[in-house]
Amino acid sequence: MASTTAISRARVRAPWSAEAWRDTVFVVSGVPLQSAGWLVLGAPWTVWAPVRATPILVLAGTSVVVLLLALRPLTSWQRERCWAVLGLDIPRMPGLGGGRPWDPLRDLRSPDLWRVLRYHLVAGPLLATGGLAVIMMWTAGAALAAFGLYAWALPSGRAGHVGALTATGVLLLAAVPWAAAGVRALDARAAAALLGPDRARELERRVEDLAEKRAGVVDAADLERRRIERDLHDGAQQRLVSLALNLGLARETLTGVPDAAMRVIVEAHEEAKEALAELRTLIRGLHPAVLEDRGLDAALSGVAARVPLPVRLRVAVEPRASSTVEAVAYFVVSEALTNVVRHAKAGEVDVAVERVGDVLRVSVRDDGVGGADPSGGTGLTGLARRVRSVDGTFRITSPAGGPTTVTVELPCAL
Repeated sequence: MASTTAISRARVRAPWSAEAWRDTVFVVSGVPLQSAGWLVLGAPWTVWAPVRATPILVLAGTSVVVLLLALRPLTSWQRERCWAVLGLDIPRMPGLGGGRPWDPLRDLRSPDLWRVLRYHLVAGPLLATGGLAVIMMWTAGAALAAFGLYAWALPSGRAGHVGALTATGVLLLAAVPWAAAGVRALDARAAAALLGPDRARELERRVEDLAEKRAGVVDAADLERRRIERDLHDGAQQRLVSLALNLGLARETLTGVPDAAMRVIVEAHEEAKEALAELRTLIRGLHPAVLEDRGLDAALSGVAARVPLPVRLRVAVEPRASSTVEAVAYFVVSEALTNVVRHAKAGEVDVAVERVGDVLRVSVRDDGVGGADPSGGTGLTGLARRVRSVDGTFRITSPAGGPTTVTVELPCAL
């Protein structure tokens, strides 16, 4: 397998292969473009070479301006060369990809501008030197390899000398495709890194864009939950309340009804009340109306009042956070208290919610048996996911024997 790979690689790097000539064409075509930066920078000095300080400064400034004006076409030609010969597509930079030729003069502090200058003044000339070396290797290799063909026309010499020169030419011809491939790879990498958009900045922009989109999705989901809560509260809940009232009224006022029919009415009345209680619980789980109307203090007070344990609640969240962050904090406390009641065997619970700068901190601590494991299906995994959806942090400490402390930090705008 290794030998087959070596043979195929040798074929690709043979002097007569298409890849060798493609690399050579790419490298050679880059020599004038990669040398153009310094040629443009030095062009004004060929016209006038002052000896006094002030004219020298003026001429130096003129050279820099001429170079900046030439950056856009030079960069565009380099990208076209990469695409035409290698099929390498280098995207345009946001600040240098279009517009007027003098636009680079307007923002000399642009990182993109300085990356392009590094290519045309540093990397480009070095690569042009490599291209010139490839040209010399092809020329010298071809001349020396053919030395034996025209040695008869030269003064008589030793056959060993002719053979050594010919062998040297053959070795040069064998090595030049590898040299051309190396210069081509360096040139393509430098062009992609310095003439295209900054990958680090592009990744930062993508991360920011994804964060904004995720925040939009979270906010949209919260708005949808609130809409469903309002629809259920104003629609299905009111109908169930009316049904329960009518069944209760029928249960209390109807007389002379057969026992079987009365049992049906009573069962229907109880089912309606249970359905109404379940619906109210569901509505509170979607988005409690009191949270939107009166804030976290009132909403969490209602949650603590329904817990069959002593709950010490401290809330200090002025100014209020966004509705999405408040909803996450509410559900964290609600689910944590539910876990305490179901699993902790605790005697009391401490709940603290406070805003410190741009962070909303939530802490739920119980004196139960401890040993809470987020992977144990106690709802802690879902809580952690909900917290991470708004870039918050979720921590739990629960040693065997207790106590268990759930700590959440949620970022919120000032």
